[in-house]
Amino acid sequence: MKKSDHIIIANKKFKSRLIVGTGKYKTMKQCAEAVKISGAEIVTVAVRRVNISDRKKPRLMDYIDPKKITYLPNTAGCFNSRDALRTLRLAREIGGWNLVKLEVLGDKKSLLPEMIETLKSTEVLTKEGFKVMVYCNDDPLIAKRLENAGASAIMPLAAPIGSGLGIQNKLNIKIIREQTKLPLIIDAGIGTASDASIAMELGCDGVLVNTAIAQAKNPLQMAEAMKLAVIAGRKSYLSGRIKFNIFGDPSSPSKGVI
Repeated sequence: MKKSDHIIIANKKFKSRLIVGTGKYKTMKQCAEAVKISGAEIVTVAVRRVNISDRKKPRLMDYIDPKKITYLPNTAGCFNSRDALRTLRLAREIGGWNLVKLEVLGDKKSLLPEMIETLKSTEVLTKEGFKVMVYCNDDPLIAKRLENAGASAIMPLAAPIGSGLGIQNKLNIKIIREQTKLPLIIDAGIGTASDASIAMELGCDGVLVNTAIAQAKNPLQMAEAMKLAVIAGRKSYLSGRIKFNIFGDPSSPSKGVI
């Protein structure tokens, strides 16, 4: 991979194309170790669930230095625009964060994105100066509307949050890739390292992984696997795969056969 091959989000360069979530780990120490091993330079932080302000209790900042790792506050657990907006405004008040991840869910069972509320929130936040990375359905039309609304990155799901099912709709991801110049980051549903590689081979700019690492039998080893998978997938994409062919094609030349 060339040294110049960075992912650029809101005019900031990152070497790692793997973003790691900070929820579901057994301890904050384990979380910090996984982040280090993964090589991730961005971590998502659920403002409503992770302690980032109460100094009397263990804080994420005590384990992951926000001066070295970019915090990406998100709106996990928000089911309407009002709550999402309040959460991100609070995040900016607490830590001065303008780069944020917007996530407005439709219901507690499927955890699928509520796109009407998401689009409305994106429009408001961008007008307020936020750089918004948006969790969304794998719908090319919605993705284009989010881009037009000023989103800084499009983050379609591979499958429902925490499901581990991997990418369920490769075609739509390819269409979104073709139509957007924004960073395209797969968010939710990654189950194992091969899923991350597939996302990168489809041309995605990055992958966000939380549950697949945090809930693995060996989270630290899985963190390393995800790191390597993203690198391998990116290299594969840049290399240019061979064309599909329904017939065989001998690997040895037919000319000059004895």
